[in-house]
Amino acid sequence: MKAGMIVFMAAIAGLALAGCQRQPENGPTELSGRLFVFNYRVASATYMITLKKIAPIPEGTTAVAEFENPAGGDPLVVRQKIYSFWDKITLESPDLRCVRKDRPYSVSIKLVDASDKTIQAIKTEVKSDLDQTVLPTKPLVVGPVYTQNPDVFKSDGSADYGHDAACPA
Repeated sequence: MKAGMIVFMAAIAGLALAGCQRQPENGPTELSGRLFVFNYRVASATYMITLKKIAPIPEGTTAVAEFENPAGGDPLVVRQKIYSFWDKITLESPDLRCVRKDRPYSVSIKLVDASDKTIQAIKTEVKSDLDQTVLPTKPLVVGPVYTQNPDVFKSDGSADYGHDAACPA
C-alpha cells in the first residue's frame, strides 16, 4: 500500500509541476524593462522599453509604441519590425524634451501581425529619477572624435550649458 501511495503522490506532484509551466496569457512577450536614458554627451533623453519573448512571435509582426510626449502635444509614435528569432525586443523613442523627475509618463505598445491585427497590447508608465534640466541643451561633443562643441565650450574658457525655457514648470 505504501508503494501505491508513493506512486499516487508522485503523479499528483507531476501534475502540479505541469501546472506551473509558463503559459502566455496576454501575448508572446512580457515587459522586462522601462527607463529614461539620459546621454549627456549628445544632450539627449529617450524612453527605452524592453520586452522579453515568452512565446513564438509570428513572422511579419510589428511593434507600435506610443510614448507620452513630456513637452506636451501628440504622443511620439515608433513602428518597429520584430523578427521572430529575437529573444529581446528594445523600443526607443525619438529624442525628448522636458522630462520631469518623479512624474509618470504613459507608454502603450501594440504588437500587430502582418495583417495589422493586434496580437498583444501593453500599457505601462515610466518615471525618471532625474529631471532633464541636468542635461545641457546642446551636445557637449561634436564629430566622430568627440571634439568639444564650440557652442558650449567658449574660447575664453567659459561654458554655456543652456537652459530649455520652453519646458513647462
